[in-house]
Amino acid sequence: MKNILITGGAGFIGSNFVIHMLDKYPEYNIIVYDKLTYAGNLDNLLSVSDNPRYHFVKGDICDPLTVAETITRYNIDTIVNFAAETHVDRSIMQPDAFIQTGVYGTYVLLEAARQFGLERYHQISTDEVYGHIPAGYSSVETDKLDPRSPYAASKASGDLLVNAYFITYGLPVTITRGSNNIGPFQYPEKVVPLFATNALDGLPLPLYGDGRQMREYQYVGDHCEAIDLVLHTGKLGEAYNIGTGVEMENVTMVEILLETLGRSHDLIRHVADRPGHDRRYSLNIDKIRALGWEPRHTAEEAIRQTAVWYRDNEWWWRKIKSGEFRQYYETQYGERLRATES
Repeated sequence: MKNILITGGAGFIGSNFVIHMLDKYPEYNIIVYDKLTYAGNLDNLLSVSDNPRYHFVKGDICDPLTVAETITRYNIDTIVNFAAETHVDRSIMQPDAFIQTGVYGTYVLLEAARQFGLERYHQISTDEVYGHIPAGYSSVETDKLDPRSPYAASKASGDLLVNAYFITYGLPVTITRGSNNIGPFQYPEKVVPLFATNALDGLPLPLYGDGRQMREYQYVGDHCEAIDLVLHTGKLGEAYNIGTGVEMENVTMVEILLETLGRSHDLIRHVADRPGHDRRYSLNIDKIRALGWEPRHTAEEAIRQTAVWYRDNEWWWRKIKSGEFRQYYETQYGERLRATES
């Protein structure tokens, strides 16, 4: 493993992983391949932009010609696929892009990995492929996939394709399924950066339903370390859950965030819930722990650290929360918020 193609590497988790890998492995060359949709941002990679072992290619994973040209040009031996449309709310409004990227794009990359005889293909997945998890149980990697949103269905489909290529063609693959990541460079449509930046501006925080949905909030740096470990030591053909092993109610997350930023709880607005909103996710992480990994941050530490990052990095998010973002925000939350005023 020497020349690693990181698709979606200008996005949130992908960019954090790029920075991690360049810092940890001085012998690796990292090639970021990203379409630079609204959530892809080269500002995320400014800290490594002068690194001679970092290269950027603007491209779509659904374009097999550009994928093949990139693999040939940089002598790629490994693909780590972060590329995806990731936001559940957007998948409900416009599911087509999610299916195109998550299913067809994954197929294109798998075909390229097979045809070029790559050393490893790693798929970044999500705990949402398991669907709603009842109280008292935590998902294990062999559980049936039961996605309940177009986003989750696109990711589950990608996982199934990866598994099929392992069984049918013997492609050397691994999968990781992460819980809710938070940390630097997360596009502010997601709940923690949205609420942090809204709170900093004194704007209401549109909390879905009663806010008692259960999530595992993990720090993105912990997730990157776990992906790194699976990439190097994970068993081929296997999936690994990556989370904290401890879930938290969304309303508790909001209260911690507001306390960290010194803002009033009066900013919370309970709004109409999203359709098909999964009530609880919970991951059993015994399998990744058996490889020697443990999360370095508790959920509370991750939330506080993330809130402080957005407080201290207004330069990054202020320009994002304009233009396309404002249109999306009005579509998603405008009527919901106005209904709380009547």
